[in-house]
Amino acid sequence: MTLTNVQSLRYFVPETVLSLAIVALLVVDMLAGGRRRGLNAAVACAGLLAAFVAALLQVGTEPVALFEGMLVLDPFGIFFKLFFIAVTLVVVLIVHPYGELSQRYHGESYAMMLGTVIGMCLLATANNLLMMYLALEMTSLPSYLLTSVLRRDTKSSEAGLKYVLFGAAASGAMVYGMSLFYGMTGTLALGELRQALLAGGVPTGPLLVATVFVLAGFGFKMSMVPFHSWTPDVYEGASTPVTAFFSVGPKAAGIAVLLRFFASGLATTQDGVRVPFAGLDWPFLLSLLSAVTMTLGNLAALRQNNVKRMLAYSSIAHAGYMLMGAVLLTDSGFQAIIFYLVVYGLMNLGAFLVVIAYSAETRREDFEHYRGLGWRRPLLAVPMAFFMFSLTGIPPFAGFVGKVYLFKAVIERDLYWLAFVGILNSVVSLYYYMRIVKTMYLDDPGEAPAEPVRVPRLHTALILLLAVPTLVFGFRFGLLDRLSSYSLRIFTGS
Repeated sequence: MTLTNVQSLRYFVPETVLSLAIVALLVVDMLAGGRRRGLNAAVACAGLLAAFVAALLQVGTEPVALFEGMLVLDPFGIFFKLFFIAVTLVVVLIVHPYGELSQRYHGESYAMMLGTVIGMCLLATANNLLMMYLALEMTSLPSYLLTSVLRRDTKSSEAGLKYVLFGAAASGAMVYGMSLFYGMTGTLALGELRQALLAGGVPTGPLLVATVFVLAGFGFKMSMVPFHSWTPDVYEGASTPVTAFFSVGPKAAGIAVLLRFFASGLATTQDGVRVPFAGLDWPFLLSLLSAVTMTLGNLAALRQNNVKRMLAYSSIAHAGYMLMGAVLLTDSGFQAIIFYLVVYGLMNLGAFLVVIAYSAETRREDFEHYRGLGWRRPLLAVPMAFFMFSLTGIPPFAGFVGKVYLFKAVIERDLYWLAFVGILNSVVSLYYYMRIVKTMYLDDPGEAPAEPVRVPRLHTALILLLAVPTLVFGFRFGLLDRLSSYSLRIFTGS
């Protein structure tokens, strides 16, 4: 069912609530003077909570096309809306007591985060190539500003400039690819695009070229090789809470739009099974990109001495792991991605939060400064060890179950070589993740600060809140399994 613009508004409540929250934030920031720090955080949290409830109320809604088919509301899109809003709420709570952003730029930072969430929600529900481009830009523009919000920090300004330049190149390539699709099929709507390809007559060569160019835009958001080179510099230059946000939110948005593009536009269903169009073997292309992305990310992370840069490169590797599920076109592959995404969000946000809590007090992010942390601050070191074990994929942590889902899905489709590459990369990642654990518990503290690290109570509570499910979901994962199963239904109408 396709609704008109006016009829669609009642299904557009979460995005409307977030827009109103941005307006409220700007007004409060202007009027509240010296009291605005707490008020801004309260308004941002209230807006996100209201949007989360509005999105939660959409669970169970039958798939429907909104705004003349530009957007769709289906379980897949609803899941990602809930995920984006929840991740942003955690990041807003991280930012509140954090020094850099909380002193001067908190109002603007919260408004830009909420703007990015709206862009990500549109990206996950876009059903038209033009809408995908607009949503990608709406996600990217506030991200550029968030990166360079620390105007007196040269690293932040440099990172913002690099992010803009790489983003502009990716957007240009993506628009060119979309124009090729329009020239070959006469449409930008995913459903009509699929029908035009089914009718035949579209040459495979130009179709592959157009697909690769469109993939540049999605790959840029996911930090997929070869569109990843901005990631370590931007992650290092941006404020650490913003880096935590980038490592989960926009990356998930890139994966969501990639899945919808290939499942709804470049595949058809035969006997209940999705298959790519004959002549365009894009699953093989994605499997190669998956293998290269996870390998390059892990090998580069091995050489890092800065924890933040190590997490940046490891996030590239995790994008490669998640791409493993995208090459399959099966429900088990998509379910594995969604399952892994939730687990990745928990453990990666948790790891960044420990880095934030430690660096806020000591201004240090290098490995050597973590020596002895296990004895000086166990409430930071023990959860950090949990997150490192889980990111590696060691049982009984949730990351292990997530990787089992991914490897099982690719083995079911006889992609043994890809499963082998994934397992080999997990072994490589063991070195640099365990290096942190070893530094915290086994290395000589040397000249590391002897006094205990003071951590805000809110940060301590959030770290524990993320660490507990990282462990519990490792052996009681039924809830995540049901959640990922519900999210598989993707609207594929015209």
